[in-house]
Amino acid sequence: PGAMIVVTNRVPVATGHEIDFEDRFKQRVHLVDQSPGFIRNEVHRPRPMKLDREAGTWVDDPDSEGVYEVKTWWRSMEDFVAWTQSESFREAHRDRPPKEMFRGPNELTIHEVFTSTDLDVDG
Repeated sequence: PGAMIVVTNRVPVATGHEIDFEDRFKQRVHLVDQSPGFIRNEVHRPRPMKLDREAGTWVDDPDSEGVYEVKTWWRSMEDFVAWTQSESFREAHRDRPPKEMFRGPNELTIHEVFTSTDLDVDG
């Protein structure tokens, strides 16, 4: 089997729709959880911050809206692809949220997972 992967869906949620967006995940039907090779699901809530160089500390950044990241962890790329081709995937994505919940298109990225011990530093 290939490397473990993390699929990240970066979602620009419109201001005022954050609670509705988060509630969709709290109330989801958990179909992905039973999919072979599925490891875990995480929703990362944006917390826009910036470095206040004068004070030497991090402060809230009201000028940045931030982007939610929905991550699913998979044993392999093949397991993820099988999920996207399943009836359960179609069912889980059937109830689309209203367009006004978003301020732009989402962006999907896929990354292989490795740790520092996986790297061959001498080679």
